[in-house]
Amino acid sequence: MIKPAFPPDEAFRLNTLRALHLLDTPPEERFDRLTRMARRMFGVTTALVSLVDENRQWFKSKQGLSASETPRDVSFCGHAILSDTPLVIPDALRDPRFSDNPLVTGAPHVRFYAGCPLRATNGSKLGTLCILDPNPRAFGVEDTQLLKDLAAIVEQEISTYQMATLDELTRLYNRRGFLAQAQPALNQAMQKGAPCSLVFFDLDKFKAINDRFGHAEGDKALLAFADQMRRSFRDADILARLGGDEFVALLLDCPDDLAQTIVDRLLAALDRRNQFTGSGYSIACSHGIIHIALDTARSIEVLLARADGLMFDNKRQRNASQSASR
Repeated sequence: MIKPAFPPDEAFRLNTLRALHLLDTPPEERFDRLTRMARRMFGVTTALVSLVDENRQWFKSKQGLSASETPRDVSFCGHAILSDTPLVIPDALRDPRFSDNPLVTGAPHVRFYAGCPLRATNGSKLGTLCILDPNPRAFGVEDTQLLKDLAAIVEQEISTYQMATLDELTRLYNRRGFLAQAQPALNQAMQKGAPCSLVFFDLDKFKAINDRFGHAEGDKALLAFADQMRRSFRDADILARLGGDEFVALLLDCPDDLAQTIVDRLLAALDRRNQFTGSGYSIACSHGIIHIALDTARSIEVLLARADGLMFDNKRQRNASQSASR
């Protein structure tokens, strides 16, 4: 068996893949419809939308296979993303790269494989649309073109998914994207007993910035806050702009004291920004933070409402303190 090599742009490719936040998300009909179609059109036992992560290939959609992922070093798709054209293996037992592969010698006993790379909008290869069968077979030019056509539709769906779940201005998740990502991530963390925190932010006096400096400057303030969130939080944290001047962060596998440290880091960075930008206004925020325990309600909507309430209490206290100091 020959393990798949890493593409020359591997670091960039992985960053692109993870920025999509498709990994470990629930099945979706938009992708399942296409794998069902591929399975029927080609008469194979298995069709997959496979995303190639650092050490595994994970299946966003699967027909005819029970496993949700397999190791990357035994994956056919790891080889497929090394090329710009579909990888076709008519008989894996006759191919030295795969003849003793455990996926060939054992379940699911792959003999035939065809996989077309799936590209992100920046050209990075995320994974494949692939079909498998326990019987060897020929795969002609028309078959290859049909697989490419289906893969192009999968790429469109990935792009649509990304656009529908991102805030157009800040490129953080929007409310829809946050709910779609946060709930399954939180469920998984709870199953593992990992500590999590949810932080709700609301910018202070944002309306005054819009009224005095204009909406274009207000957009700059939102962008500056979003950028500082990215800098302050960890890569694994799920960040979103829920709407208007409301932002939220879900910190996964994060002890309570670390969550507070990260929030303090953000607030300190905003203070430094306000001292040196000379924009004529300050970017400040009120926040509410919930440390999620194993016995806490697991509905992300309920947790958002609780964090929002804590944020409002914080804003009221800040306003009272500012009024008393005048």
